[in-house]
Amino acid sequence: MRKERALFIIGIWVALLPQIGIFESWRQVLYIITGLAIIYIAYLFYTAAKANLDKEDDRVKSFVDNIKSGEE
Repeated sequence: MRKERALFIIGIWVALLPQIGIFESWRQVLYIITGLAIIYIAYLFYTAAKANLDKEDDRVKSFVDNIKSGEE
């Protein structure tokens, strides 16, 4: 499942969780599990964005290395 879809489904879950008639202690446990899932998905987004930035930095550096210094 894609990260975006999982985050969307978790958002719906959080919106519906107070409406479900379950015990308060169970609801707190479900909120904690949901929060941990959100933290994990946010970490996946962070690592993907960082890898994307590293790839862009490599492209820029290889471009800069190919520029002549003007000394001829």
